[in-house]
Amino acid sequence: MYQVIARKYRPQTFAALIGQEHVKTTLENAIAQRRIAHGYIFSGQRGTGKTTVARIMARCLNCIQGPTSVPCGVCASCIETARGGAPDVIEIDAASNRGINEMRELRENVRYRPARDRYKVFIVDEAHQITSEAFNALLKTLEEPPEWVVFILCTTEAHKIPATIVSRCQQFSFRSVDFAQLVERMQWIAQQEGITADAETFSVLAQAGEGSVRDSLSALDQAIACCGTELKAVEVRGLLGMFSLDSLGAVAKALNDGDSKAMLDVVADLEANGRGLQHFARELARYFRNLLVVKISRGATKLVAASPPEQETLGKVAEQFSEEDLTRYLRLTLDLFRDLQSSLQPRLHLELGLLRLVHAGKLQSIEEAIAGIGGAPPKATLPPKPAPPAATNVASDTRSRLHSALLEGKQTYVADALEHSELTESATELIVTTPKQYAMNLKHPDFTAIVHRVVGRPVKVTVKIGETEREPAAAPAPQPDEVATRALEHPEVKRFQELFPDSQVRTVRNLKDA
Repeated sequence: MYQVIARKYRPQTFAALIGQEHVKTTLENAIAQRRIAHGYIFSGQRGTGKTTVARIMARCLNCIQGPTSVPCGVCASCIETARGGAPDVIEIDAASNRGINEMRELRENVRYRPARDRYKVFIVDEAHQITSEAFNALLKTLEEPPEWVVFILCTTEAHKIPATIVSRCQQFSFRSVDFAQLVERMQWIAQQEGITADAETFSVLAQAGEGSVRDSLSALDQAIACCGTELKAVEVRGLLGMFSLDSLGAVAKALNDGDSKAMLDVVADLEANGRGLQHFARELARYFRNLLVVKISRGATKLVAASPPEQETLGKVAEQFSEEDLTRYLRLTLDLFRDLQSSLQPRLHLELGLLRLVHAGKLQSIEEAIAGIGGAPPKATLPPKPAPPAATNVASDTRSRLHSALLEGKQTYVADALEHSELTESATELIVTTPKQYAMNLKHPDFTAIVHRVVGRPVKVTVKIGETEREPAAAPAPQPDEVATRALEHPEVKRFQELFPDSQVRTVRNLKDA
């Protein structure tokens, strides 16, 4: 009779176990030192080896050469435990035996010595499903069991185990199996089974398992049943309903191009091919998460479950976006996946969600908006002032042409600052000496660009604060109402109010008084 791969290649010793080094080392040392506890809790996600380690533990304790961390594998106890038929290794499915009556029966069974072996080992699977009353009935027995009894509670939800039970056991947390180890294990199994496949295929199978060995091996079994002895990534991906980086990359390309129509085409293609829209949203969220991690890591990383070529592809896509963009996209796709769970119109929800991604990519952060206020042409400008008379210094001609260029470029406030400044020009540098109140206007990047264009060559623009001969006589200080009026008429202030309509000017301060 055919035996599925997950059972056929189930590890029978600690040496054959992949991952969980912290669990393996601790249990091996405990057995070698004869420090065997009467209660253990194995917790972790599905398919990471909890029940497998419990059976290995039972073999180690009851092997004829034991207790030993390396069971012989040939004695009756080792063989029967591996097959699941050892009389003194009792496996209980707590999902269907969770009540107080079952726990009372178990408590009675504990009183009797092992029929043949050294220990009577109780392996309780899905232990978190035992009722509170049943746990209470088991509490005293678990605290002070006979010397021949060992309890091993396996669970995927350790937080549901009562604290009174946890305090009486040693707890081991099983981790997701490393991506590279999982791929290596499947390659070895495929070689034993005479299966040929490329690295991308094994990567797809490992991704399907999400760190679960059993899930990945079940996917491998399914792929062999469908495709035979030669597996191809495209066929396996279609069988498992997974999406390639190319299909997910179509969304990234549409975002980079700001193409809303391409987003709608993605949804139409999914519908035409009968692909799950909720599953696509889930995979899209994982895709943006991987892009963000690769962007932050600046290269290949173990934090992303993907082969080296796939990580290289992710890196190239991630270069097109900022961390802020990818973070925003990840949040929006997570919200989209959540909304699709209860949507009566999943296509409309998905289309709307993808269009939101496009619009989110066009948004400008408040920092960028504020930084760009000075360079944006104001809607209303002050009337141009006549060009000042030629200066007596060596930069008089440059000053005149520069002033005209500023007025043509609608940079009236910069031209005004230039009127109150003095220029000193050399072959490589233009020094602008100006009073303090005009310095900020002259330090704008647009001013430097206009200087380069007027002078006809790249020169260093240096703005120095100092008194100039062109500084006009001090005018009488304006009254508070006049200051506020002039401030509100300033083109930068107007531009800011256009960008942020709900903003309010609450206080006006004259910088000359600072």
